[in-house]
Amino acid sequence: MTITVLLFILGLVLLIFGGNFFVDGASGIAKRFKMSELLIGATIVSIGTTLPELMVSATSAVSGHSEISYGNAIGSILCNTALIAALTITFSPCAVNKNALKLPIAFYFAAALIFALFAYIYGGFVRLTGVLLLALFALYMIITVRASAKDKDLPEEKEEHKQLPVLVQIIQLIAGAAAIAFGARLLVNNGMLIAQAMGVPESVIALTFVALGTSLPELITAIISLIKGHSLLSLGNIIGANLFNIVLVCAASITLRPYSLPAEKTLFGINASLVLDLPLTFVTMLILCVPALLSGKLRRWQGVTLLLIYAAFCVYQFVS
Repeated sequence: MTITVLLFILGLVLLIFGGNFFVDGASGIAKRFKMSELLIGATIVSIGTTLPELMVSATSAVSGHSEISYGNAIGSILCNTALIAALTITFSPCAVNKNALKLPIAFYFAAALIFALFAYIYGGFVRLTGVLLLALFALYMIITVRASAKDKDLPEEKEEHKQLPVLVQIIQLIAGAAAIAFGARLLVNNGMLIAQAMGVPESVIALTFVALGTSLPELITAIISLIKGHSLLSLGNIIGANLFNIVLVCAASITLRPYSLPAEKTLFGINASLVLDLPLTFVTMLILCVPALLSGKLRRWQGVTLLLIYAAFCVYQFVS
C-alpha cells in the first residue's frame, strides 16, 4: 500500500509540472500565430488533456469493461463542466468572445445528440456510431484550422518577455502532454486500487473516481491558466475537451468494440444512464453555454449552480 500511495503522489506531481509546461507552450503558440486563447484551448490543449480519457476508455472497451469506458467519458464531461468549469467561473467570472464559442458549442451539441439518439433508440452503440462521431471530429478540426488563419481577436499585449523559439514551445507542449497523460495514468491506476480496497462498485468508480482522475489534466490546466491569467484558455479547454470526449474518446472506444449502456443502476425503473447521466450532460452544458452565447459573459451564479449539481450527482452515486 505504501508503494501505491507513493505512485499516486508521483502522478499528481507529474500532472502539476506537466500542466505548467503545457499551458506555457499553448499560450506561447497562440500568441505567435495570432490565435485566440479560446481557440487554441478548444483544439490543441483539449486534445492533449483528453489523452488520459482516450487511453482509459479505449483500453477498457477492448478488454470488455464497457462500464468503465462509458462511465469515464460521460463522467468526465460532467466533471469538466460542473466541477472544473464551475470552479473557474466561480473564482474568475469573465467576458468571452461569443463568435469563438459558437463553433465548438455547435459541434458539441451535434455530437451529443447523435450519441444520445443511439443510446435512447438502441440502448447502446453500434460501430456506425463511432464512425459518425469520428467524421465529426475530422470536420471540426478542418473547419477550426481554417478559421484560425482568419482569427484576429487576440488582444494586443505588452511583451514582458522575449518569445521563446517555436521549437521550444512545441517541446513544452509535447512534454507537458506526456507528463499529464503519464501522471493521470499513475493517479487513476493507483487510486482505483485504493477505491477497490474500500469496496466501491465498478460503475460508481467509472462515473466518479475514474472520471475525476482522467479529468485532472483539465483541472490542473484550469488552475494554472487562472494563476497565469489565461482564463479563456481554460474555458476553451473545457468546451473542447467535452467535445473530444464524445467525438474522439467515445468514438474510438465504440469503433474498437461497440457496447451497450451499463445496466447496473435504474432510476424510476429505467436505466439510470437514460434518465440521469445523459440528460445531465445536456443540462450542465446548457447552463454553461447559453448565458455566454446570449450575453458574452460568464457569471458566478453559473459556477455555483453547476457545483451544486455535481455535488448532488456524486452524493446520488454513492448512496443509491
